[in-house]
Amino acid sequence: QVPLVESGGGLVQAGGSLRLSCAASGIIFSINSMGWYRQAPGKQRMLVASITSGGSTNYADSVKGRFTISRDNAKKTVDLQMNSLKPEDTAVYYCMVVSERTYWGRGTQVTVSS
Repeated sequence: QVPLVESGGGLVQAGGSLRLSCAASGIIFSINSMGWYRQAPGKQRMLVASITSGGSTNYADSVKGRFTISRDNAKKTVDLQMNSLKPEDTAVYYCMVVSERTYWGRGTQVTVSS
């Protein structure tokens, strides 16, 4: 079973919204932090947002006020609501889950057109 399954990427115009979802049902151990990273072409992978098991959140400065991360501990899911999207948000977005080790999703493409 694939540990992490991502969904929700796509193409959207600037100013639009997308919601990314990640299901970690393939992980059998307890889950600590969950988060989303992104990697644009030619750039390093960077943290977008993370959330602890207790609900504390952390956001990259570039997405504060526009993106919201949430999780459902019972369902082992983490979502990223992205509003007011900008062309510079274009990247492959990766789900990350910390359990007995760190898991990465395969990535989902988000493209924001100007």
